[in-house]
Amino acid sequence: MERWQVVTTLERPRTVGELKASGYRVLPVREEMRKNLIAKIRRGEDLFPGIFGYEETVAPHIVNAILAGQDIIFLGERGQAKSRIIRSLTSLLDEATPVLKGCEIPENPFAPITRAGRDIIAERGDDAELDWLSREDRYGEKLATPDITIADLIGEVDPIKVAEGKYLSDELTIHYGLIPRTNRGLFCINELPDLAERIQVGLLNILEERDVQIRGYRIRLPLDVVVVASANPEDYTNRGRIITPLKDRYGAQIRTHYPLKIEHEIGIMDAEHHPVPADFNVVVPAYMKEVIAEISRLARRSPDVNQRSGVSVRASIANYESLLANALRRSIVTHEEVIVPRVSDLQYIVPTLSGKVEFETVEEGREDQIIEKLIQNAVVAVFNRHYNLGELETVVARFKAGTAVEVGEGLASEQYTRLAQQIDGLGVAVQKVAPSASAPETAAAVEFILEGLHLNKRLNKDRVGGKIQYRG
Repeated sequence: MERWQVVTTLERPRTVGELKASGYRVLPVREEMRKNLIAKIRRGEDLFPGIFGYEETVAPHIVNAILAGQDIIFLGERGQAKSRIIRSLTSLLDEATPVLKGCEIPENPFAPITRAGRDIIAERGDDAELDWLSREDRYGEKLATPDITIADLIGEVDPIKVAEGKYLSDELTIHYGLIPRTNRGLFCINELPDLAERIQVGLLNILEERDVQIRGYRIRLPLDVVVVASANPEDYTNRGRIITPLKDRYGAQIRTHYPLKIEHEIGIMDAEHHPVPADFNVVVPAYMKEVIAEISRLARRSPDVNQRSGVSVRASIANYESLLANALRRSIVTHEEVIVPRVSDLQYIVPTLSGKVEFETVEEGREDQIIEKLIQNAVVAVFNRHYNLGELETVVARFKAGTAVEVGEGLASEQYTRLAQQIDGLGVAVQKVAPSASAPETAAAVEFILEGLHLNKRLNKDRVGGKIQYRG
């Protein structure tokens, strides 16, 4: 590592002359990213922290594309961490890089590409002053929309500069757009196919030909910028949504995906949800996290859900937050110190999930029924992973003998503790998923077991007002 990259900001070279004397080399952005990537791999660092489930699928392709110096387009449905991955690529830039002070765009001090930068070097030489850009300042991003213009991305003639006496043919009249202003950095275009074709042509020109054409005036502008893009596969592959030469410009087309393992979905939920206030003690049983993750996984295979729009991981996160919110509300009402979500709290994720998925054509009002069926299927799938029905025959026998119990999301936990003690075999079954056996955890486990038995057709279930009754 170079000396000035580890010392304080005050010790960095402040002029072009000092930079030359230090022996600093300004690498092209692609080479800079490759250099830092190689160093991270050698140190065994996590290349994409906070990204779950891509270690063996997506990550190797990203690494290869960067090592090859290729432009990248990420294809994936919504909620597959495309933007997060792209933003994380800034960690492969140097901590700071020198640029000429006083230029409209970031300029390599040793090889400025604009007229203004060349004039500064011609006038001041080695005394030209420097600024140091952090890696965060070297990132730009734009969501592609149909109303984007060439001026937004590339630039436009500035009428104020013309009014000041400059000629239209003078390069100094140009007000540069977002991509030139991210020179010496990384620029992301989200939803690339939504760009109008004429804008795509302009983008191709600046990437491939390395020149800018603004209102008939052409200048050579060899930008040093890595342009990464994201797109939905359906839009990207539809004929006419993206021009072929621009598609050909991207060297690597990397397909993202939803979490392949339930553990990855749970890891994302844990990392991304808005936590309950710190003065509350929250305990979330592992099986409840599994249920939330399983709901999204089942929705991604459901014929009633539009799979072209996808079911984002944000759905799992939002469902998890709604589950915790109702458990928090109950703890406030019942004055319980420990917050533990239950199966009966799952009814409160229906409004959340309704806004996160698009349904295929169904009768009006059936959406809630579809979501409730997804919840039931998720609960029974998770229940059957934790229990086999044979070990619960004692519990079922007690209900067949005439026992009936009432439960509900508003009941205090102590009532469930008494149930676990009164019904033969239930206390032992609770211990399997709630070893600590605190009252709130026991309540959650009792509901999980009773609902699992009902969904396996071993118990009947009736709704009585705001409560649920299980019977033989």
